[in-house]
Amino acid sequence: MVDDLPDIDAIDDAASLRVLLKQIISLLKDLQATVDRKDAEIAELRRLLFGKKSERIPPLEREVKRRRKSTASTAADKKKSQEKRKRTKQAKKELPTEEVTHEVSEDDCICPHCGGVRFSDLGEGEVSYEYEFLPARLIRRKHVRRKKACRCGGHVSTAPGPDRVSDGVQYGPGLHAHVVVAKCADSTPLYRQAKQLERAGVPLGRSTLCDMFHRSAGLLAPLHRRILELVAESRYVNADETPIPVQDEEQTRRAYIWTFVADELAGYVYSPSRSGKTPVDVLGDTRGYLQADQYSGYNAVTTPDGRTRVGCLAHLRRYFWKARESKPQEAQHALDRILDLYEVEYQAAEKEILGTADHLALRRALSAPILEHLEQWLAEQTPLHPPKSPLGQAVAHAQRNWDSLVRFLDDAKLSLDNNVSERALRLIALGRKNFLFVGHDDAGENLAVLQTLVSTCQLNGVNPEEYLADVLIRIQTHPQSRIDELLPHRWKPPDELAAAA
Repeated sequence: MVDDLPDIDAIDDAASLRVLLKQIISLLKDLQATVDRKDAEIAELRRLLFGKKSERIPPLEREVKRRRKSTASTAADKKKSQEKRKRTKQAKKELPTEEVTHEVSEDDCICPHCGGVRFSDLGEGEVSYEYEFLPARLIRRKHVRRKKACRCGGHVSTAPGPDRVSDGVQYGPGLHAHVVVAKCADSTPLYRQAKQLERAGVPLGRSTLCDMFHRSAGLLAPLHRRILELVAESRYVNADETPIPVQDEEQTRRAYIWTFVADELAGYVYSPSRSGKTPVDVLGDTRGYLQADQYSGYNAVTTPDGRTRVGCLAHLRRYFWKARESKPQEAQHALDRILDLYEVEYQAAEKEILGTADHLALRRALSAPILEHLEQWLAEQTPLHPPKSPLGQAVAHAQRNWDSLVRFLDDAKLSLDNNVSERALRLIALGRKNFLFVGHDDAGENLAVLQTLVSTCQLNGVNPEEYLADVLIRIQTHPQSRIDELLPHRWKPPDELAAAA
């Protein structure tokens, strides 16, 4: 850019000099913006590499709680803690109980006062409890199919065999379910599971576990498709995506796992690319709200005839957090106003009015003035900071997406951020660190199928191992017209079905 400036010795009039000065001033502003941006990037890298985790952006929940020290807040936290302790106590009572009786030894049955040895029982005595962990173990279940024959010898009847995951498969549905949940819920790679099973007594190879994983996905694929259909029918959907490496001939290539969350459903989709084709395939031309970040891949479904885009204040908060190094006072002002908005949500939670008309009225009474102030403040800051500086980028991001960021004022059901879908992708991110990559595109699709079912179980408080062990058998004969009965949020355990019958 400096080479493009004219030679100052060749300037012989005031007009040309003014043009040169304007060019120099513009160049200096660009250079200052570049310096600010580089300083912010260096500071961020230093925090990530050398700083304590506490120096990174703190969670919104922690920040709001830190600011709110009111009596109402303390009472709410105390009530929540009491309910958690009550649930824990009840869960302990419902555990299977193994009674161990400790007898009084003969040496202790001599009375020191009279020397007598005729002791009588005083009932159960003292009782105490301890909670013990029993390591997982494999058993070999022997199935004996009895036969009966007619006395005439003309007919032999054989008892039916056990239901199996697939013909010829000698591993039960419970083991299949354990392999799936260990990978999708606990992010345990198959090779680590193989080590654990070897300690339990049976050395199963990773390829055997891999077969169980993919066999389960093949059987449960119809449930995955149905969940995605129900997500598309939902009025309010949260979406996000994250990269996942895929093994290739020479090196890994990048693919993506997408998540679409609606109410009690969490649908995952694998795609070889990050193109907007995936949101179109899942949501199509459905109407309603879509809450996501500002990635352009969602533009095809957020149209005037499609879904309305809802922005993410948590994403905006990260922009201003990164600007704290270069402009701490201005950045902190914006961060405080964002926290003010979340404080209103905590008030609604304490009043137990979330998602109601009263919640919407509270937002319009308290959140709307905060947003009006923030919008005016952004307009004032725009000419004061270079567009490429960290604060300039934060301000521009807020103004460019303002309509979607304030959309929560229209509907109490809408959230301020897209954290629900980001949380749904944390399992994928953690698994990516552990198993590093998927072997091929089919493996990525199978991971999306099983992650959908496991995560939806977790959203609905369903034990995923118990669910999968049951559904892997039932889905083979269950009518397609009643497939919704096997979805995690509508599934009934076998004992409940038997009781209802």
